[in-house]
Amino acid sequence: MSRTITSGDLRADRRYAYAQDCLDDGDPDAAAEMAEQALEIAPRFAPAWFLLGRAREGRYAQSGRASDHHAALRAYASALDLDPEDAQGARLALVRIGAGEAASAISPGYVRALFDAYAPRFDRHLVEGLSYRGHTLVADALEASAGPATPLGWVIDLGCGTGLVGAALAGRAQFLTGIDLSPGMLAEAGRRGGYHRLVEGELVAALGAEPPASADCVTAADVMIYVGDFAGVVSGSARVLRPGGRFAFTVQSHPGDGLILGADARYAHGDALVRETLAGAGLALERAEPAFVRRENGADVPGQVIVARRR
Repeated sequence: MSRTITSGDLRADRRYAYAQDCLDDGDPDAAAEMAEQALEIAPRFAPAWFLLGRAREGRYAQSGRASDHHAALRAYASALDLDPEDAQGARLALVRIGAGEAASAISPGYVRALFDAYAPRFDRHLVEGLSYRGHTLVADALEASAGPATPLGWVIDLGCGTGLVGAALAGRAQFLTGIDLSPGMLAEAGRRGGYHRLVEGELVAALGAEPPASADCVTAADVMIYVGDFAGVVSGSARVLRPGGRFAFTVQSHPGDGLILGADARYAHGDALVRETLAGAGLALERAEPAFVRRENGADVPGQVIVARRR
């Protein structure tokens, strides 16, 4: 996380650290025992409740007992009750073990904490380790739609991260705004340069604060994998676009319809869902090309790069 995890009591913190080590060593029983000891000292220590949930989930995977499953559910629910912003990802864990709604599993608080911690090594890990190329796919798709080297005017880059899209669009935007939940990522984007304005905020709320019909282009590279019900992002993007403005983004795909939360803890959107959501927001599909945005475990992850235009 972006800050040191502490309960405020050194004794509880030590037991929490021991529990984490036990879990890393594949011993969920010992991890659960140490997490419970931490919680005896600091009962409102949400990360310890989450760690207890992970330990009990691990025990359930070994035993198959309903009692272990229920214990994991209770621990995750306690973590979420104490930390409604869900920096640990309790909603995601609950969905993983059969409780809660998939569409709301990935919370803004979890994404913020995840990427604050990830920011210093994001580019190296994503581009070099996972062969990520969402930023170049979006830039290339816009060039194919608008024409080579065509100026893009006023651009809003959603989930701008460390600024990879901004770099890929270098010289093509008259004014480039980057929006991201993570202060750590925005700091990296600021160091990279290329953005005229950086905004910290949740995407739908941040789009709602922008004047209507104020942008010529909106981009979102590898962002929808963290957005379950993405209708708000799509309609918000349509609202800020001028007539004829373009929305370019990537999605992770799956062969069926609708929305799924995969084992990789990322959302995949069916083709029909994407088309229906665009149409409902008043956006006309201009391009939809199969694309591999990144690799996971040595295999290409299927997806699409899409350009839609405001009617």
